[in-house]
Amino acid sequence: MSQSASTFAMNVCQPNPESRDYLPIADHGLIGNLRTAALVSIDGSIESYCVPNFDSPSVFARILDKDKGGHFSITPIKPFTTKQNYLPNSNILQTKFLNEEGVATVTDYLPRQPSSATARPLLAWLIRRVEVIRGTMPLRVECAPAFNYARSPHTTDIDIDTSVAAAEPADSPTAPHHTAVFDSKEANLKLDLRYVAEHVLDDLPDPEVQFHYLDLEHKGHKGKGVWTEITLREGQVLTFVLRTPPEVHLPAQARPTHKTARELGVPYDKLVAGASSLRPRDDPILTKELLRELLEQTNRYWTSWIGRSTYSGSWKEAVNRSALALKLLIYEPTGAVIASPTFSLPEYIGGTRNWDYRASWIRDSSFILYALIRLGFTYEANAYMEFIFERVRTRDPDGSLKIMYTIHGEKEFPEEELWHLDGYKGSKPVRIGNGAIDHVQLDIYGELMDCIYLSQKFGRPLGYDTWVAVREIVEFVIAHVDEPDLSIWEVRNRHRHFTYSKVMMWVAIDRGIRLAEKRSLPCLRRTAWYEARDRLYEDIMQKGYNKEKQFFAQSYEDLDILDSSLLIMPLVFFSTPADPRFLNTLKAVLMSPERGGLTSNGLVYRYDVSKTDDGVGGEEGTFCLCTLWCIEALARAGEYDRAMLNKAVAMFEDFLQYGNHLGLCTEEISAAGDALGNAVQGFTHVTLISAAYNLSRMGAKTRG
Repeated sequence: MSQSASTFAMNVCQPNPESRDYLPIADHGLIGNLRTAALVSIDGSIESYCVPNFDSPSVFARILDKDKGGHFSITPIKPFTTKQNYLPNSNILQTKFLNEEGVATVTDYLPRQPSSATARPLLAWLIRRVEVIRGTMPLRVECAPAFNYARSPHTTDIDIDTSVAAAEPADSPTAPHHTAVFDSKEANLKLDLRYVAEHVLDDLPDPEVQFHYLDLEHKGHKGKGVWTEITLREGQVLTFVLRTPPEVHLPAQARPTHKTARELGVPYDKLVAGASSLRPRDDPILTKELLRELLEQTNRYWTSWIGRSTYSGSWKEAVNRSALALKLLIYEPTGAVIASPTFSLPEYIGGTRNWDYRASWIRDSSFILYALIRLGFTYEANAYMEFIFERVRTRDPDGSLKIMYTIHGEKEFPEEELWHLDGYKGSKPVRIGNGAIDHVQLDIYGELMDCIYLSQKFGRPLGYDTWVAVREIVEFVIAHVDEPDLSIWEVRNRHRHFTYSKVMMWVAIDRGIRLAEKRSLPCLRRTAWYEARDRLYEDIMQKGYNKEKQFFAQSYEDLDILDSSLLIMPLVFFSTPADPRFLNTLKAVLMSPERGGLTSNGLVYRYDVSKTDDGVGGEEGTFCLCTLWCIEALARAGEYDRAMLNKAVAMFEDFLQYGNHLGLCTEEISAAGDALGNAVQGFTHVTLISAAYNLSRMGAKTRG
């Protein structure tokens, strides 16, 4: 194995910051604050981080370009092994470095505070707490932002920092306390990197930090970073804080110094307390007490939130981690849930299937709502439904919806290819935005109506005006039921009559009928709705089923193509899980690709890309969503055939092994078992929750 980069052999890392290579996609954890999120690698590097929101341009994107993408790394200088875990029932991430000489931990989080806390606004800070808990550990810290997807230049200044309550005199020429300021006029963004040094053992000094300029222009960076090397001893702590500094003019009294304290004859701590009251609430004096409070409040926020889960089934640890991952994908100001906080991670290494998922898909709606409801998170479910209803109320003039919306509810998400970035392991192009936003994908109305129907079973009842809008959605579906589309897989060539879309349009009409009946809502065209629903059902059975091969086909035009999306049928009550046509389709999917099926090593492909042209090209891995739909379909069929339930349990247990060391899931899994696609993938986690719930339910039902 080459040692030209930071490589992992038997979990031993040989650090070499000059030529660090890409790490596996699975070797990352996620932290967030319900505004944005950051990927943290197992060797202590912030690999992906967009500021201030999920869909903002990146400042760190080393996972998409190892040389110029931008990074914020804290890594031992000497060879080390590494471990990474979340604090129990929390989204605070801890990375541990170990070698014979010492053990260090890096605790990463974006602050949150309990909903009951009103003392300060949300602080949009990235906090990295470094502590040595045994022996000594020499560490190298590098902060090298690359603004606007590494397109915009920036300036870097190292200045004396008067926003930190420093233990040593800040005005001393021998030990000044510095901050690094990165300013990109073109990107209209400024960041500063501050730190607090402390010790938790009485006989130790505070560690000293000296920032130096880091010139990475030869690697393609458009501005300098900073670096420092420090050797921490047991009991010494350094906490780094990266933020966007407020643009305010502060009076001299709001910038306390030891010199001023001596001149006034007051204790420095008292001067700091007085200065804090003169500063904006989002720009408090940085003290070690404040940082401890933020860490404790953030941890309490996460543990209190997951503590409200009502889930009592099997695989609770995996379900809770999926719930915590799902929570990280919520954009709190609007209630939107993004598909993934990352963009352009490849579905096949070296391939072209690299997409931006930092938006909210209508298709995900019913699955997200189902997961939130089953776990008892009604507040998040209601907030998400309000986001969905607002999209319904602001439909396009022709009555249609976009297949996705930005986290702000906007209808524009223009796709752009960034050829200046290398792409993960050379997987080009890197894309931002998503051109599929303008696709005709008629299946989305089924997921939407199923979502609304679920919300009426467990959430706030519909008002009349909203019902009128919902009724118009059903009428739109009926008017377009015979039209082709691009469907769930967002193919990029010809429109077809995809069977999945037809099934979901049936769901849309069916849920409209159920809402009208169960809520006694006015529906003057009730009979027409029934006729349209039943005619569509017959149409699917006649045109979407291959009688010779005995499976539901991908489309009316491609009857020889098997598509695992059709495993959704019993999950949305289009068919019973015991229907022979569905069971034949399920059995066909479960065959290996060599035998014409879609299942390899217990994992399921979407379809065979070698047999059908989707207009994208390239290869891909097995699809986690399809694997979990297959498991849930087997579970439901297991009510009538115990062997199928046993197979579902075995497949689910096996699937859980493909989550990473933290229990996080990506979109796809390669033939070799490696994670592929954007991480963390919301669709995977919500279907994992659904599969666990229904496996537990069916297991209890068959035992009872």
